[in-house]
Formats: sequence, structure tokens, C-alpha cells
Amino acid sequence: MKLSKKIVAVLLAILVVAACFAGCSSKDNGETTAPAGDSAQTQAVTDVKVGFIFLHDENSTYDLNFINAAKEACKNLGIPDENVIMKTNIPENEQCYEAAADLVDQGCEFVFADSFSHEDYLIQAAKEFPEVQFCHATGTKAHTEMLDNFHNAFASIYEGRYLAGVAAGMKLNEMIEAGDIKAEEAKMGYVGAYTYAEVISGYTSFFLGAKSVCPTVTMEVSFTGSWYDETAEKEAATKLINNGCVLISQHADSMGAPTACENAGVPNISYNGSTVSACPNTFIVSSRINWAPYFEYAIKATAAGEAIDADWTGTLATGSVELTEVNAQAAAEGTQEAIDAAKADLEAGKIHVFDTANFTVEGKTLDTYQADIDTDPEFKGDTEVISDGYFHESEYRSAPAFDVQIDGIELLNTAF
Repeated sequence: MKLSKKIVAVLLAILVVAACFAGCSSKDNGETTAPAGDSAQTQAVTDVKVGFIFLHDENSTYDLNFINAAKEACKNLGIPDENVIMKTNIPENEQCYEAAADLVDQGCEFVFADSFSHEDYLIQAAKEFPEVQFCHATGTKAHTEMLDNFHNAFASIYEGRYLAGVAAGMKLNEMIEAGDIKAEEAKMGYVGAYTYAEVISGYTSFFLGAKSVCPTVTMEVSFTGSWYDETAEKEAATKLINNGCVLISQHADSMGAPTACENAGVPNISYNGSTVSACPNTFIVSSRINWAPYFEYAIKATAAGEAIDADWTGTLATGSVELTEVNAQAAAEGTQEAIDAAKADLEAGKIHVFDTANFTVEGKTLDTYQADIDTDPEFKGDTEVISDGYFHESEYRSAPAFDVQIDGIELLNTAF
């Protein structure tokens, strides 16, 4: 049958309308609502509501570091203030779970907690609210819990502490050369919170950094049993100074130790930020984890519906491990150059912080070690972590696992 030109024209028009209708329908169903690419992702990120749980508040150098990073990341991502909820002074107990549940009730799709013993309560919330992404700093259980919405994160801060130790060693050498102390009197003091691997890894890497520059260095460590106790930290630092420690560092979160050093005129290596404004005569440098890169990564993944690493480890290369500006008034001449050279070697893989050739345990080289990677109540070692001549810190999980007591470091108390 032969169709007239008029009928053909009508049929063609109908086909065009149908095609347009089909395209419009797919858009209405959300299949092509926006073009793929960065603009679509940015718009999604700005809509994400995020919640943060902090152990203390801005008075803690530890928590302030997280708070500033959270603000920086959210600003960089264009997340409006009304989509950011921060809860401070949340203890490591059931209140953490309650805080997490409340953040979910307020519409948060991403929830982060910043302290080690927050972990179990955040896992409880993650199991109850599978549609929300929960991320946690310094924890150890994400890789064994295997939840799609619970994640651990940390950074290779042991490298930052090693570099800070280099600055300490430079200062000790200056004091020896000036005749202020003898080489055998190059004793440092360290104020620690708890006898956790995180703290042990930190003070050991700091010591090894100093030893790489000043081979006669020794160190005493005093624990406080608290992450934040200004009185206890100040008392611990004062005790170490009275014991003959000529330089002090710390893994504790108040201004207690730096203040004690400034009052006594003893050089100090701080942590989590510069204390130069309060301690201009004794502050040398500080290492810290910059959490902004992780926050940006995890929030973007949440917005895009992408998987977040169970264990994420930031590095010098990712901008997650940083040192503050060196205070020339207190630091030895050439300190910045020494830090820069050591940093370049770390990044190039020419040196490893826990190289077993650089320390001994009871007089012997450590050639094998079973670390407690899959955390259990007995803290039993389960993973060989020494190979190629060094302890592979933060490679089998993000949180530190180095808990070895090496020669040259004396613990004044171990109750915590």
C-alpha cells in the first residue's frame, strides 16, 4: 500500500514526539538529571549533612586540631554551616553512642568521632543505622568488623614525630657544643597519656629521630593516665626536668608540659600545633596530623555513594602529616635544613623510621615481631610486621601497632 506524503509526515511527527517524551520521562525518573562530572559531584557534596564528635573542646590541642580540620574541609567542599554539626566534650562511654544517634536523627549522613575509645559506641551506631557512614580516628576494628558503613583512619604521624625528633637532636647537639651539657647528659623527657601502641609508636619514633642526629641521646617517659589533664601533664614534665631531662616532648593534649618547659627554660617539642605564642622562648616545632584531606575524601565518597576505605592512612605525600614552622628563637641553627633533608629521604624510601638496624631490644636486633593487628581482648600478636629490615607501621591497618620497648628509653611508670 502506498502512503500519501501527508500521512508520512504525520507518522514522522508522532515518532519525534514519542522520542522526546521518552527522554523527558527518563529525566523525571532521575536517570539523567545532571551531566556527569565534577559539577554534579560538587552539588551533591554541598547537600551532605555532616556530624562530628569530639572528646574535648577547643581547649584541648588534640581536639582543636580536629575541629580546625573539620571547618577547613567543610569550607573547601562548600558545605554550608547549617549542614555541619559539632558535638564537643563527648566522653568515651554510652554518651558517644547517644551523640551519634542524635546526629543521625538530625539528618547527618556522615558521622565522625575522634578518640580511641569512642570506637565501640560508634560501631554500635553503625550497626543500627546502616544508611549512614561512620568514620573514626585511631581505631583498630574496621577491618575485622567488615561493616560497609564503618571506617578507621589515621596517618603516618610516626614520620612527623621522627622529623620533630631530628629537630630535638639538633638542639641537643647545640647544647653539647656550647658546653651546656655533656654528650652523656643528652637526656630527653616525654609526657605520655597511656601505654597504648599509638603513644609508644609516637615516643619511639621521636626518640629515633633524635638519635639519628645525636647518637648519645636517652629518654625517660612518664605517663599521666589521661589524654587531657593539665595538672598531671605539668607535674609529669616538671618531674622529668628535675630528673635531668634537658628537652621535653609529649603525647598529651593540654598546655601543661609546654608551660612547665617555658617556666623552667627547657626546650620543648610540642604536638598538634604550635605553642609559640605562649612559649616563645622554648617552643621549637610541632608535628601534627592534618585531618582535612581525610575529611574531604570521606565526605566526597559519602556524597557519591562510593566505598570508603576500611583503613585509610594519610602520609607526608597526601599532606596529612605536617610540621609547624620552626621557631628560630629556640631551635638550633640548621634545624629546618636537617628536617627538609630527612623528609626527602623518608618520602624517597631511603630511610624507614623503624629500621631495625637503628635500635635494639635488650641488646639484640629485632628480626621478627608478631603485632596485634586484629585486636582481641588478650592483645595477642597475630601478624608478622618486620620484613626488609624494618617494622612496617600502619601498613596492615591504619592505627599504629608498634608497641616495642627499645633500649635507650626508660619508662618511669607503666600503670596506664
